[in-house]
Amino acid sequence: MHFRHLRYLALTRRHPSAILLLVQLAGLLLYPLLDGTQTGRLILSAFGVAVLVVTTRMVRSTPGLIWVSACLAMPAIVLLVLQALFDLPGLLPWSAGLEALFYFYAAGSLVAYMMEDQRATTDELFAAGATFTLLAWAFTYAFVVVQALEPGSFMAAVNPDQPRSWTELMFLSFALLSSTGIGDVIPVRPLARGLASLEMLVGVMYLAVVVSRLVGLTLLKR
Repeated sequence: MHFRHLRYLALTRRHPSAILLLVQLAGLLLYPLLDGTQTGRLILSAFGVAVLVVTTRMVRSTPGLIWVSACLAMPAIVLLVLQALFDLPGLLPWSAGLEALFYFYAAGSLVAYMMEDQRATTDELFAAGATFTLLAWAFTYAFVVVQALEPGSFMAAVNPDQPRSWTELMFLSFALLSSTGIGDVIPVRPLARGLASLEMLVGVMYLAVVVSRLVGLTLLKR
């Protein structure tokens, strides 16, 4: 049992990007199941704190500065806890804004980590997927801020007058970042459309520059 524990620790240290990617993918399945209930919000807040901690740990393995990550993560964690304990929806734009900045910085750190090496390691391949999910989460939280500042920024066929849930905005973010469409959630206000256009550009550039470089280095190695 002790030997297995040591092997697990060695694996996490050797492939920290894989751990981050698994946590992010677990969140994609967890949020739709719990979104919309009081208990669900508490669990989601706890999961959000866990993701922030894992991502901060990941940044330590990249050229990113850990103190910058901590300065963004700690206030976001405090606001998440306050929202969960005291039901303060007015704090949502502030926590979402901090989380968006945090995930953008973490994604930028991972991109720098992948671009500084001249060979494609296994962890860098995992980092490519983790960076994509970090960017999707970052834009999702940016959409949350836009919706809070300008209600009615996003519409859908179902309950068009209601604010879009976090899960709906996440679906929109993945659709835009992967350039696979826009889904049933549509940005209708100028700021929302501008941010959606920016995400589509980021997604195309990420695939063209970062992912294509890793694929080229992998083929060169072989």
